[in-house]
Amino acid sequence: QVQLVESGGGLVQAGGSLRLSCAASGRTFSTYIVGWFRQAPGKEREFVAAISWSSGYTNYADSVKGRFTFSRDNAKNTVYLQMNSLKTEDTAVYYCAADRRYFIVQRSYEYSYWGQGTQVTVSS
Repeated sequence: QVQLVESGGGLVQAGGSLRLSCAASGRTFSTYIVGWFRQAPGKEREFVAAISWSSGYTNYADSVKGRFTFSRDNAKNTVYLQMNSLKTEDTAVYYCAADRRYFIVQRSYEYSYWGQGTQVTVSS
């Protein structure tokens, strides 16, 4: 069993930055993929980015490519999502998710473990 805890959300002005954290307990991420999804009010949950822990390969949604970047701390079993040049349309609840597999997938139903979510609000 994997428990995921997100942190780092908040309120920021457009053009600003935030860094989200996702810490895992119960198991290490070493054989998992870790993804970020977001859900805005009235919209479906959408894929943002993911990393394959063992390979380090990352994948980003087109809407965040070039603005969001993954990093990780192996010792802390934590991944980070650095979000720069934030836009009002980035406002959503951001969820960390994980699944025990090698190749990255973008469909939310393919992830077994989920965090509780953290709110990101970008004001104009």
